[in-house]
Amino acid sequence: QLKESGGGMVQSGDSLTISCKVSGRTPDHVAVAWLRQVPGKERKGVSCISSDGETRYVDSVKGRFTVSRDYAENMVFLQMNNLNPEDTGVYYCAADETYSHCPTYVGGSGYEYDFWGQGTQVTVSS
Repeated sequence: QLKESGGGMVQSGDSLTISCKVSGRTPDHVAVAWLRQVPGKERKGVSCISSDGETRYVDSVKGRFTVSRDYAENMVFLQMNNLNPEDTGVYYCAADETYSHCPTYVGGSGYEYDFWGQGTQVTVSS
């Protein structure tokens, strides 16, 4: 099971960190992805962290977003800096017990993940 928290409304240039609580049999053995959905558009991945801590990002967030995980607390974090209105959306964390490593390209729709959180809204105003 996955549960996001920490969304909110911020202004351009602000920072925000969202969290994902990962529970299950082996929460530290799965890769965890972050995906974003904007109304009327397909859900798209933005970042992923593997079970060994390797991280991946889509180009639009590289240098601004940082994904990390706390193995002791089974938490995954997405720190988002220098936010802009294009970062607005519902952010989901997702995982699948068969994947311990992130895909090479993390900007897909996430169809490969079986477990999803309920999402947390991030709104960035200009």
